[in-house]
Amino acid sequence: MCREAARIPQDAGGLAWPGWTDGTGRPRGYAAVLELLKKHFGYDRFLPLQESIIDSVMAGRDTFALMPTGGGKSLCYQLPALALPGLTLVVSPLIALMKDQVDALQANGIPADFVNSTMTAAGAAEVQRRAADGRVKLLYVAPERAELPEFRHWLAAQSVSLIAIDEAHCVSMWGHDFRPAYRKLSQLREAAGPAPVIALTATATPQVRQDILSQLGLRQPGVFVSSFNRPNLTYSVQPKKGAQAALLALLERHRRRSAIIYCQSRKSTEEMAEMLARQGFRAEAYHAGLEAGQRLDTQNRFIRDETHIVVATIAFGMGIDKPDVRLVAHYDLPGSVEGYYQETGRAGRDGQPSDCVAFYSYADKSKQEYFIRQLEDETERERAQWRLEQVLSLYQRRTCRRRFVLNYLGEDWDAANCGGCDNCLRPTEQYDATEPAQKLLSAAIRTGQRFGVRHLAAVLLGHSTSKVLERGHDKLPVFGIEQDLSLDELRALTEDLKAEGLLETADGEYASLLVTDQGRAFLKNRETLTLTRPIKAASESRTPLHRPRLPEDGAAYDGGLFRELSALRKRLADERGVRAFVIFSNRTLEDMARRVPRSVPEFAQVSGVGQAKLNDFGGPFLELIGRYAEQHGLEPPAGQPSMPDNLRQSRLPQEEQPPREVSLRVRETGRIVSGGASLAQAAAAQGVTEERVTHQLERLVQAGIPVELWHLLPPPARRMRIETALRATGGELLKPARELLGEDYGYIELRLVRLVMRQLRAAAPV
Repeated sequence: MCREAARIPQDAGGLAWPGWTDGTGRPRGYAAVLELLKKHFGYDRFLPLQESIIDSVMAGRDTFALMPTGGGKSLCYQLPALALPGLTLVVSPLIALMKDQVDALQANGIPADFVNSTMTAAGAAEVQRRAADGRVKLLYVAPERAELPEFRHWLAAQSVSLIAIDEAHCVSMWGHDFRPAYRKLSQLREAAGPAPVIALTATATPQVRQDILSQLGLRQPGVFVSSFNRPNLTYSVQPKKGAQAALLALLERHRRRSAIIYCQSRKSTEEMAEMLARQGFRAEAYHAGLEAGQRLDTQNRFIRDETHIVVATIAFGMGIDKPDVRLVAHYDLPGSVEGYYQETGRAGRDGQPSDCVAFYSYADKSKQEYFIRQLEDETERERAQWRLEQVLSLYQRRTCRRRFVLNYLGEDWDAANCGGCDNCLRPTEQYDATEPAQKLLSAAIRTGQRFGVRHLAAVLLGHSTSKVLERGHDKLPVFGIEQDLSLDELRALTEDLKAEGLLETADGEYASLLVTDQGRAFLKNRETLTLTRPIKAASESRTPLHRPRLPEDGAAYDGGLFRELSALRKRLADERGVRAFVIFSNRTLEDMARRVPRSVPEFAQVSGVGQAKLNDFGGPFLELIGRYAEQHGLEPPAGQPSMPDNLRQSRLPQEEQPPREVSLRVRETGRIVSGGASLAQAAAAQGVTEERVTHQLERLVQAGIPVELWHLLPPPARRMRIETALRATGGELLKPARELLGEDYGYIELRLVRLVMRQLRAAAPV
């Protein structure tokens, strides 16, 4: 289900793209935007809501977009940025997220860059200079930089067409990732003039949504809310008793696949990671107490699949765009239901089935309540207690967990069975709950409605605890009258009665149970109550839950080809110093393994292959696919659609391609290097790394633009050995050549020799 709530006023002012609307309901520039979508991103159509959101932005209206992880939020401002005439400023909370976004955009042939605290002042100034010259279409900045007066002064002098605020929930103190600098982002509009603002987030309750609109000062915004539902995720809660063995079994089932385990404390993350390492798993700890470099190394190893498991506090994950995490486990309680949703949302971003497992014991609740009592501010203490109660309601309930989370986030989702949580997947039975419900409600009333479930259970079960004896509750007629249910079953019954509206939790620090008017009527009128519970044998099982195949899984693809494509993608990503998904997403590789393209036009039809990636990666991927298809007798599936005529002209074989457009920044790098500068000097002048300079030189050579490289080459004898190794391994892939040469040879010098070899081939007479 996808739900859209859009409010777009007809009289809203703004900076509309000239000629965007034609008054008939279909924008005049719609075909041009679709062409940009295919050219740069390789897609033929929009995902749900994307088209409506882009229409709103292009009409010059402030826009709020709430879309789940994997729903395509970034495209909602990246595509308008290409169509609009000026600069798009993107506010992003994390440096790692900025770099990944910029790497991906540049791989798609889009002039994007960032300014952040890792750069020198000269490097940052150079990026802003290029943005001022029109050589950058999307500029990413952190919220802290955006609040600097000197940056806002610079921004006021630019032609800004759009401001995009990513992770917008950070603006709200009611949210789970509050960032004080976000509260000042409304000042950007004063600096940027009439440019519209788009605020985007994947997680926000109705209260947080309203806070975002208010704090950012959005003017009569178009509001778009997609469904929060992630149908490929399976949610389950297991007892903490025996959790270590259960977790090991889960990880064994997902061996060599990516997993995140969330723990509450730094110490517990380290102990868990050490235990997993002793069991033969590739696991590392991640928490805020580690040095920044160590955290970054762990994060990079995880993204490159060198580490399969990260055991982390909540410091890990925000901005981690790893699509193939197959398991997210909460070993301790999350801070809120929003936090749980966001953290579990890091699983299955590629749309494939993934598990979200939580472990819980009543001791976790007591531990959290102890920390809450240490909070000095009463308002914050009550807010934290309320958040804890919501998490406990999620964990302890016997009805659909997915429905609870979606309802909590403000979505009216009322399916009888979600087919994707333990409570919906396990066999259940109906039973007459009238008598135990009467006993529990009576115990709450007779004890003065001042206690939680643990005390009420002690009274009903006849436990003479100090609290029971001190208050004389052992003398009540309800003392010891429950002989059939255990403590855990009474806790579950409490959640069922709250779901039925017979009980509620009092506001305040101690979360006492109150009998509602409906509950009193139930007792007074001697009504009957039928509830549903898991069949005991099934509820005690630790075996994996069966879930049906998802419709989103799509047609079958060749798994062996997919694995070889993944290995090639990793080699290319390592050579370029970028994340694997920057080359191609898992879905794109799956589509390759499904279509088995054998020519450039067929490869251009693969979902996610735009013109830039076709030019950059078509050769090696087509070579691999051709070789694999011949070895295994693979043929493209029957009925594979042909390439549209309007796109065929831009998908010519490499030797027939017109020179690819090269940004002014890359041309400037070529000018500096051709003037005799070393890689280090060129990198310092441009405020980038030497690795990035070599990638820019590759673009120049590929586009046929002259650039002088001979002075960058290693000594002749060394160069000859590199040339020999490259020819022996096919002439293009660097990793096999380096393995042949040994670790004394670096990737940068191999890349430079390969570039000169390409120049010589291009200059050779036909």
